[in-house]
Amino acid sequence: MTKLTLAQSPKKEVINHEMDKVNSKLYMENYYIMQENERLRKKAELLNQENQTLLNELKHRLSATADGGDAMADINSSASNSKASKSKNKASKSSKK
Repeated sequence: MTKLTLAQSPKKEVINHEMDKVNSKLYMENYYIMQENERLRKKAELLNQENQTLLNELKHRLSATADGGDAMADINSSASNSKASKSKNKASKSSKK
């Protein structure tokens, strides 16, 4: 019958140390993936809000056209305003980095 001792063999200690290193590495990779996921989720949420705003604006302009307004003038005006707004947003984001 083999006696159980509290001390581990050197081979088991090396294996445990290697497993701890691998576990730590995987933990950090998971942490970074979760951070990136959160960043992308927020970006997708902002894009969705922007899409909803643009869709509502388009619907509003199209209903105005049905009432006799000039839809193309409204859409062109909106497009130039949207491009200017996006340029401002990109400039402010790049200055924050």
